[in-house]
Amino acid sequence: MPISDSSPLSNALFPLPSADVLRVLAERIQDGMLLCDGNGNTSLINQPARELLDAEGVPPAALGTRLSELLPPAALVQARSAGLWSGSLPVGERVVIVQIYHHLDDGKDTYLVLFRHINGQEAYEQELQQRHAELRQAYQRLNGAQEKLLQSEKMASIGQLAAGVAHEINNPIGYVHSNLGSLQEYLRSLFTVIEAYERALRAPDPKALIPEIDGIRSRLDIDFISRDLPQLMAESREGIERVTRIVRDLKDFSYSGRDDAWKLVDLHAGLESTINIIWNELKYKVTLERNYGDLPMVECLPSELNQVYMNLLLNAGHAVAERGHIVVSTGTSGDEVWVEFKDNGSGISPELRQRIFDPFFTTKAVGSGTGLGLSISYGIINKHHGRIDLDSTVGEGSCFRITLPVRQPKS
Repeated sequence: MPISDSSPLSNALFPLPSADVLRVLAERIQDGMLLCDGNGNTSLINQPARELLDAEGVPPAALGTRLSELLPPAALVQARSAGLWSGSLPVGERVVIVQIYHHLDDGKDTYLVLFRHINGQEAYEQELQQRHAELRQAYQRLNGAQEKLLQSEKMASIGQLAAGVAHEINNPIGYVHSNLGSLQEYLRSLFTVIEAYERALRAPDPKALIPEIDGIRSRLDIDFISRDLPQLMAESREGIERVTRIVRDLKDFSYSGRDDAWKLVDLHAGLESTINIIWNELKYKVTLERNYGDLPMVECLPSELNQVYMNLLLNAGHAVAERGHIVVSTGTSGDEVWVEFKDNGSGISPELRQRIFDPFFTTKAVGSGTGLGLSISYGIINKHHGRIDLDSTVGEGSCFRITLPVRQPKS
């Protein structure tokens, strides 16, 4: 559509150049330039655009059809609605960057189309591959840094619990050691009785030694040993199993998880192992209540979820000043499962709730926390395509709910 002096734009402060001047200037542009209306009628096209559209000898009315064949179907529609469309198009062995600008004047559409060449498809592909390699490398560095940060926070948490874990291990080891001392005395007494029976069996009259045997049994309190020995062995076995369980849980937490695969897991087992690890940190100030529902096996990275449980349980314990109560609940909702940690601690103000998942943000004293626990927990749950919801009232307590899909979505 030619630009004439009757256009409303001619009323601007500076007069517009004539159509002839615009044509001369357009021919001096190295990029392709085309001006057309909504019907495809071309009013201005320069030589680079003619070559691109193979427009030599083609009537101006037919150029719009040639242009529409080149552009994606939604290009002009998007340019009309948003005012601009841009993209790259393969033309022969070349790639062309196309930008379309739209202007509406008295109900008439005007489109300015600019073409910019990228010389050589091979050069364009090399540039794309180079940028792709740079992005992949940056992603790998970021992913590696995230794993190191995750492992560092995990080990820091275990370091804070080291004294409690040592106490949890030393306690059963202590009474197992004591039971072994008692067992040694019991065995000595039993061997003494066995020797007395052997002498009686070899004697001409075994019944004559019965008073001696009864005296030995009474002096060594064999009846008490026979009652106490099964209980002593059961306590010792329980203590060793307790130590084994703690060591196994510690191994799960200290494992970096780089080669850990997604697997179907019983979430309750992970919760119990986590509680077992941190219980010495909580048992002197809180009571713990479990409200477990029936959960299906959930596809997840179990060691990472265990760290989330640990962070939320420790935060709940720290929110309690002296004595408090923590409720751990689980349940299902459609194709999702949820795990909830509720405490009756100090609660979190609305201002802090907006920042609670920010990295390095903490309300604890300097040196008492890294401010990464909830941030890492948020990242882990997001990695599992789940979410963490927080409901808190100052002075009444907080409730963190983790919601996870039973099966991870397909890539």
